Amino acid sequence: MSTGAMETEKVATPAGDARITWYRAARPARAVVALSHGAGGGIEARDLRALAAALPARGYPVALVEQPWRVAGKKLAPAPKTLDTGWTALWPALEKPGLPVVAGGRSAGARVACRTARELGAQAVLALSFPLHPPGRPEKSRADELTGAGVPTLVVQGGRDPFGRPEEFPPGTEITEVAHGDHGFAVPKKAGVGEAESMAVITDAVVVWLDGMFG
Repeated sequence: MSTGAMETEKVATPAGDARITWYRAARPARAVVALSHGAGGGIEARDLRALAAALPARGYPVALVEQPWRVAGKKLAPAPKTLDTGWTALWPALEKPGLPVVAGGRSAGARVACRTARELGAQAVLALSFPLHPPGRPEKSRADELTGAGVPTLVVQGGRDPFGRPEEFPPGTEITEVAHGDHGFAVPKKAGVGEAESMAVITDAVVVWLDGMFG
């Protein structure tokens, strides 16, 4: 299969059917990068699309995971426990290629990856726009989910993310900042930075991080 070619599969879970869209690697694959979406959107998010386009050529097939609630057409995400149930149930499908699996996602998907990484045997976690706290409520920190992942973790965070700016993260966090980016990595026009440049910051950082583990 050619680099970036897509195929989809449905996976039955106790929370309903999930869907995985695979972007296969043409060169010898080194690790699967599995990424899920946030609570307010799907796998069409700009960062997920950028990674799915860039990583397969570097030997990292990408699996974009749609949680059952999203596949069912619902607009509101269920409780975290239900999200974890869906992710855990589809994990064997992510391991099927016989490669190490990097768990990840954006926002709520990043939280799921962190909460389940150790239990599932993930090699690492890629946390995109990790929601460190609700906007305006820094006292309600979710840092324990992040630090409790128990595996190498890379955070990619927008410089003006209201759910947690890069400088708010715990000391020692491996973090890449997308300058001027909001929670969805959108950058205002006045910043003078285009979307392609911002996405390149993400993909370049992730490739360097992955190569450090699997290169």
